[in-house]
Amino acid sequence: MSTRAVAARPHVGAPPNLKIVLTGPFGVGKTTLVGAVSDIAPLTTEAAMSPGNADDTSYTPAKTTTTVAMDFGRLEVDGVTLYVYGTPGQHRFWFMWDAIVRGAAGSVVLVDTRRLQDSFRHLDYVDHVRLPYVVAVNQFPGARSYPVSAIREALALTADVPIVGIDARDRDSVRRLLIALVEHVLTRATPRSAATRS
Repeated sequence: MSTRAVAARPHVGAPPNLKIVLTGPFGVGKTTLVGAVSDIAPLTTEAAMSPGNADDTSYTPAKTTTTVAMDFGRLEVDGVTLYVYGTPGQHRFWFMWDAIVRGAAGSVVLVDTRRLQDSFRHLDYVDHVRLPYVVAVNQFPGARSYPVSAIREALALTADVPIVGIDARDRDSVRRLLIALVEHVLTRATPRSAATRS
């Protein structure tokens, strides 16, 4: 997959601190991403998954834990301190989202090309709360690669939403993603209209 090139440079006019929300389906790599990029030991709220877990684990058969509240990490990017909050992915913990998103400047929606439909609820939510966001495509081993245009069409994204291919395990990859989000937040003049999805 081609990725959007992002140059690291100072962000003129950026506030010194930005709260970022990371969301996406269960098992898409949110906790891994926060752990990879945080300058501090990340806060995680991982707990063992209960028997009879209702979420689909077919794409993550080795997964035995789940985030029950949030993940948290902090990093410096070009003089801006980013506070990254990861939302829980399991449906039963979605009630946490409204509290986590309060005061956020922007969002990353992390997706898996093997199950893009699982991301619709997360995209609808960030549209509903009118957060500028970028879509990050986590590149899982063995997953089929798709052109950005195909992903944009499948997710019914408007042309102004950046799509960035990443490896959630790689610090540099995630830093480039967060730089893309900061730039997107700073260049947003007006709230975007919610996209319609079928």
